[in-house]
Amino acid sequence: MKMTFRWYGESDPVRLEYIRQIPGLYGIVSAIYEVPAGEVWPMEKLQALRARIEAAGLRFEVVESVPVHEDIKLGKPARDRLIANFQQNIRNCAAVGVKVICYNFMPVFDWTRTEMAKALPDGSHTLAFDAKAVARIDPEQGISLPGWDASYKPEQLRSLLEEYRSVDEAALWRNLEYFLRAIVPVAEEAGIRMAMHPDDPPRPIFGLPRIVKNRDDLARLLKLVDTPANGLTLCSGSLGADAHNSIEALVREFGGAGRIHFAHLRNVKVESDGSFHETGHRSADGSLDMAAIVKAYHDVGFDGYVRPDHGRMIWGETGKPGYGLYDRALGAVYLNGLWEACSRFAGPGSARAR
Repeated sequence: MKMTFRWYGESDPVRLEYIRQIPGLYGIVSAIYEVPAGEVWPMEKLQALRARIEAAGLRFEVVESVPVHEDIKLGKPARDRLIANFQQNIRNCAAVGVKVICYNFMPVFDWTRTEMAKALPDGSHTLAFDAKAVARIDPEQGISLPGWDASYKPEQLRSLLEEYRSVDEAALWRNLEYFLRAIVPVAEEAGIRMAMHPDDPPRPIFGLPRIVKNRDDLARLLKLVDTPANGLTLCSGSLGADAHNSIEALVREFGGAGRIHFAHLRNVKVESDGSFHETGHRSADGSLDMAAIVKAYHDVGFDGYVRPDHGRMIWGETGKPGYGLYDRALGAVYLNGLWEACSRFAGPGSARAR
C-alpha cells in the first residue's frame, strides 16, 4: 500500500514541506488545475509539477483528476476533439512518470454538499449533505449551494441542466462506453491505469443521471472495456454514503480481481433519510468499519495507491474545506497503523502475511 496525499499546487495553503513530515508518506496526488476542462495539459507544467514534488522528497505517480468535458458526457459533436485532447493528456502524464489517472463521469457536479463547515460536538467542522434540503430545491428556480457558485455562472448552469434533460442513464452509459473505448487503449499503450471515481453521493440528484453508484454499476463499468487499464478509484466515503453498499465486500471483489488502482479512505456518518456528514477516519467515528476495509485491502494483496480523503477542519485550521493538513495527517497515520497491524498479525498460515 502506497500512502499519498492530495495537494492543490503552489496556491494550496498546505505546504509540501509539511506533508513530507507525515510518517509513512509515499507520494503526492495532484493535477494541472489552471487549464480548462477539455484542453491539453502543457508538458512544461507537468514537468514543473513533478520537479516541485520530487524536490520535497515525494513521488508524483497519481493524477487526480483529468476532467472529462461535459460535451463528452452529453455525446455532443465536439466530443471527438475533446477525447483526442484527453488521450494526449494520458500520454503527457505517462511521460512524467504518472502511473494512475483518477477521473469521474458525474454530470455537471463532481460532488454535492449542503454544508461546507458543519459544526460537530467536538468543535471541529466538516462537509455535510442534507437530503431534505436537496429535495426541496427546484433546479428550474436555480441551484445555490456552498462551493458551487464558482463552478458555473447561473445561465451556464441552467443551460447545462436543460441539455441533460435528453440524457438518461442509458444514454450516459452509451457515452461512457464510447469514451472508454477511445481512451483505454491509449492508456494501455502508455502504461497508465485509469481509475474511475464513483458518484458522490451515489444517487440521482436534480434529475441528473448517475451511473457509478453501487456494486452492479462498478461491475458494468469494468466490463465495458475488460482490461486492467480500465479500473476503479474506490472511494469509501462516496459509496459508503449509501448504507446498502458494503465497502469491504467491494474491496474483496474488485480488489481481488486487481481492478482497484486507487483507494480513497474516509469515514461518513449516514442517517436513515440519506443525509450524511464526514467524520474522523476511525471506525468508531462514523458508519463505516475502516479496520475491516483496510483488512480487506490487505487480504487481497493490494499494493496500489491510497490517500486519506476529506478530513475535518480541526485545531483552528482554515483553508479549502475538507483539505486541511491536520485531520488528513491524522487519517494517514491511522490508516498506516491499521495496515501495519494487518501485516504484523496476519497469522502464520496467511498467504498475505508480510
